[in-house]
Amino acid sequence: MQNQTPLILVDGSSYLFRAYHTMNFTTSAGEPTGAIYGVVNMLKSLYKQYQPQQMAVVFDAKGKTFRNDMYPEYKANRPPMPDDLRNQIAPLHQIVKAMGFPLISIEGVEADDVIGTIARLATEAGRDTVISTSDKDMAQLVNQHISLINTMSNQFLDVAGVNEKFGIPPELIIDFLALMGDKSDNIPGVAGVGEKTALGLLQGIGGIESIYQNLDKIAELPIRGAKKLGEKIQSYEADARLSYELATIKLDVELPLSLDELNVGEAKRDELEALFSEYEFRTWLKDLKTGNPVLPQNDAPSATKESASQSTEKVSVESSIDHSQYETILSEQQLLDWVHKLESCDIFAIDTETTSLNIIAADLVGVSFAISKGQAAYLPLIHNYPGAPQQLEREWALSHLKPVLENPSIGKIGQNIKYDQSIFSQAGIQLQGVCFDTMLESYILNSIANRHDMDTLAKKYLGHECIHYEDIAGKGKKQITFDQIDLEIASPYAAEDADVTLQLHDEIWSELEQQEGPKNIFKEIEMPLVNVLSRMEQRGVFIDSDFLKQKSNEFGKRILELEQKAYELAGQPFNLGSPKQLQEILFEKQGLPVLKKTPKKQPSTAEEVLVQLALDYPLPKVIMEYRGLTKLKSTYSDKLPLMIQERTGRVHTSYHQAVAATGRLSSSDPNLQNIPVKTEEGRSIREAFIAPSGYKIVAADYSQIELRIMAHLSQDPNLLRAFSDNLDVHKATAAEVFAVDLDSVSPEQRRHAKAVNFGLIYGMSRFGLAKQLQITNEEAGHYIDTYFARYPGVSDYMESTKQKAKELGYVETLFGRRLYLPQINASNGMLRQAAERTAINAPMQGSAADIIKIAMIEIQKWLDKEKPDCYMVMQVHDELVFEVAESKLDDYTTKINELMANAVEISVPLLVDVGVGENWEQAH
Repeated sequence: MQNQTPLILVDGSSYLFRAYHTMNFTTSAGEPTGAIYGVVNMLKSLYKQYQPQQMAVVFDAKGKTFRNDMYPEYKANRPPMPDDLRNQIAPLHQIVKAMGFPLISIEGVEADDVIGTIARLATEAGRDTVISTSDKDMAQLVNQHISLINTMSNQFLDVAGVNEKFGIPPELIIDFLALMGDKSDNIPGVAGVGEKTALGLLQGIGGIESIYQNLDKIAELPIRGAKKLGEKIQSYEADARLSYELATIKLDVELPLSLDELNVGEAKRDELEALFSEYEFRTWLKDLKTGNPVLPQNDAPSATKESASQSTEKVSVESSIDHSQYETILSEQQLLDWVHKLESCDIFAIDTETTSLNIIAADLVGVSFAISKGQAAYLPLIHNYPGAPQQLEREWALSHLKPVLENPSIGKIGQNIKYDQSIFSQAGIQLQGVCFDTMLESYILNSIANRHDMDTLAKKYLGHECIHYEDIAGKGKKQITFDQIDLEIASPYAAEDADVTLQLHDEIWSELEQQEGPKNIFKEIEMPLVNVLSRMEQRGVFIDSDFLKQKSNEFGKRILELEQKAYELAGQPFNLGSPKQLQEILFEKQGLPVLKKTPKKQPSTAEEVLVQLALDYPLPKVIMEYRGLTKLKSTYSDKLPLMIQERTGRVHTSYHQAVAATGRLSSSDPNLQNIPVKTEEGRSIREAFIAPSGYKIVAADYSQIELRIMAHLSQDPNLLRAFSDNLDVHKATAAEVFAVDLDSVSPEQRRHAKAVNFGLIYGMSRFGLAKQLQITNEEAGHYIDTYFARYPGVSDYMESTKQKAKELGYVETLFGRRLYLPQINASNGMLRQAAERTAINAPMQGSAADIIKIAMIEIQKWLDKEKPDCYMVMQVHDELVFEVAESKLDDYTTKINELMANAVEISVPLLVDVGVGENWEQAH
């Protein structure tokens, strides 16, 4: 797999101080500018070396951090920041932002913590990250995806580099700092333990935990004063453990920007010109005025980990895209020639250009094809702007294309080809021979390695920067539709899409076809599902807009009542949607206990906090109901009627195959997966999804499918027996855990057993279980221990799955879908444990996703073959929703049940709950 440009994270605070002490520049008025000049120069140098698409500059914020709360003396011996440095910070921030770099500074944490959190997120997404810093503490972050570079010394540290520099691997850096302390940060460490002694301990025994478990072994180490060292280490244990916490970089900071938002933007030249003029950076000002780029370009290939460490291996990708052979099809003979070329192909790439992303509202503007590398063409159909050239008559052109597009013997490749298939269907062409989708190829190869859009994949595999739609159509309100774009611009854009798609397929498929399990998932499940989802999206579902308007009115009245009730309980009016005002009311005025704090050390008002407070206090309960109703109103009852398409009178969601890491489908516009079902008000939204006249809504839902998959995977005899005998599995678990007869299980015991059953497959700890059931940690621990004693196969499965994941770096579903776990061997316990929980749950959730997809494919085959008066209209998690003719309800519901229950064969029966109603809620 080719390397992609790494994410660059800059420790701005680290370089600020270095630049201040090495650059003694001032303006003619004596105003210091050396720190500004040094940092900006470093940023330019770094950008030139890596040419990144994504880069962020992170600075420490003013004030104390959470470490000061842990240890008031933290950094207490540092002198205050000199005024001549402090005065440079604001203009430096202005310049950094104007250059186009995202700048982040978060109160309550340090720049290291922000960088660590971003790097962790990038690692989880399979992205490489290079951190530019001179801070040795950052070495603890280094792993296979994260490297450090000190721009001033040009020292590069990957995992091997950390070992060479420090004599220990990255996972022991925190222990190293904890033992020897850090004078600059005033971290105490263990008195009398310096670098050599700390290394001797770590190399001889291991980390702090191992050291305190093996104090008697210290005397045997070849360390000066080893015989008395054990006593010293023991007596300073509290300092060592405190120092460990202080030295540990926080990896869960709440960030103002997502990973996808850390893009290098366009420079604001006017702002830079004013700033460079004010601070007398004459060379930079001259460059600006002569039109030179703000950020230096590097004709050499983009730097990667290997090039930064001076590897001689070529790792960059040179663009293979050549526009010179692209054609614009404007004559009948040209089209006939291209039809002949397409008919002569075994496979070709195809793409459509339209006026909208909505398949129902969109008009087909043009079609592009690619038959080999660089051989591509665009067929415009309805470009309409002043001076537009004459184009082929749309119906004539499509009639000549139709035979080759509907020929199942000629393969078709697309990028998100479901969209193109739906667009052609709206135009009366049933696209057949759909073999490959480069978006799905990338997703199945590794669902978390990167995004799967064309721009990302083109950069990664082809070294090519695609023409961006915004570049030719404009942005925001000024954006024009594709039919208004000049053909001289539109044609290369459209033909490039097809060309890139074809070349991406050649690159990605060569990797995917080597992996048997993922290859079969792609060919047997994901590609056949494309047609199923396209049909469902085009069918859409009826919405009762009058009912929703009524619900909006009801919600609105109740929201006003809740506002008044909240005001009464608070003793004053306030903005219920403002976390800041809510903090003041709940924690300052009413004195409620602070259960959790934000990274900025403010009391949290998150939902989980309000849930706990609502058990004892009335106002949080009112706030929760208010939040739930306002979300229902804005997201569903107000919005769904506006989404009804004029052409069909229905709402048409979009299903996404390449989003959820585990293989589950997601949907948008509207998002059907998130309609609340736990409250009466939430369930009422489902009443708006109605059947057309002469039909009923049928909902078919797999019963406890993930628990059944757990029984199959673990092969635990008691769990298998419970499902095979068709017992109430929660009741059966309760009987085992509480050691009572099945008939004697109380509703409370069943509720607790249900929480255990579902909690364990999601990796819930005893603390989480205790919190959910409102019991003590000891009771929760007893439940879990008893469960594993009664179901030992489950415990064995969990342990073996974690071990296998550590060895392979991924887990698989029953059918071979892989989920990679980059943190499964992480030295950071929090990250490792999260990966272990995912390792346990992903095979179950992913297998459940695979099973319902297989069922959908089988049902669509039945629908295509027998053409019953029945339509599959929605999929939500483990549930399928149909419109079924009233006259055939019994026959068709029986058939649906049969197809779902027999979609696959596992060690226990797959049960399907089928309901019928006038609307979705009645059928559910």
